[in-house]
Amino acid sequence: MDLRQLRHFVALADYRGFVRAADAVNLSQPAFSRSIQTLERDLDCVLVERGNREFRLTGQGQLVLQHARRLLAGSQTLHNELLQYNGLEGGELNFGSGPYPAQLLVPEALAQFIHDHPLIRARFHLADWEQLAVWLREQQIEFFVADARAFKDDPRYQVQVLQPRRGRFFCRAGHPLAGRGPLKFSALLDYPIAGTRIPPLIRKILARAQGTQDFVTSVECAQFDAIRRVVLRSDAIGLATAEALDEQAGSAQICPLSFVDLDSDDPDLQLRYGIVSRAGDSLTPAAQAMIAAILNVDQQLRERQP
Repeated sequence: MDLRQLRHFVALADYRGFVRAADAVNLSQPAFSRSIQTLERDLDCVLVERGNREFRLTGQGQLVLQHARRLLAGSQTLHNELLQYNGLEGGELNFGSGPYPAQLLVPEALAQFIHDHPLIRARFHLADWEQLAVWLREQQIEFFVADARAFKDDPRYQVQVLQPRRGRFFCRAGHPLAGRGPLKFSALLDYPIAGTRIPPLIRKILARAQGTQDFVTSVECAQFDAIRRVVLRSDAIGLATAEALDEQAGSAQICPLSFVDLDSDDPDLQLRYGIVSRAGDSLTPAAQAMIAAILNVDQQLRERQP
């Protein structure tokens, strides 16, 4: 067993097929198949259920995949730390972000980071907090930025708390609700909601304010720009952070909404950002520098708020 074979197996699991995986790692299909067969022989187990029309790993294959991801991540981390030992002159940084921090905080911090460290190859992965936790446990990312309420009391994680964020609903100019002043929250029942995945506690409060069993978005999307475009071209109501909407303040296209029966300053309704990493693990110099940039931008955005 070597890292090259493990890399091929991870590609097979990710691309769910020999042909696409072989293309992804720039091997011929016969050579790729031989690599997987050699890994199976060395481990003395069958990794893939052959003969099925649908691609499926065996139980042993699932177990090997978990360890393969960790081993490859550990190898990459060692390589990065050695490259960065005497300064941030090379290597990679892999981290994650929830949809809301990705609206403004993370891009601003990443811009600072690549300005200061242009030789680092940075990859940031966008997902909800549950998927980010999976990637963190599998060591595919070093840390992530997201609503951290679910992680603060879990001993597996280390959490650096950031400033809380207020969420805001908004619509397009010309929408039936635009310019009507403070509304009742139940007014949203007549319109589709477009937003990212909402943390359970906030969803519960919104459902209670709306008088429904659950608060459900009609369009769920991780990209703020996509949500904004949907809102501008329909009667959908969007959901974003207040700071992201502040950037749109000069545009006459966006209209923030206010509600008489919903307190946007309620601490339970605010997003509780945090930087989440694995407890007990050291971070590469690049990860430490990126976290420093996030903390710096977090403070700058706080100072901009009225």
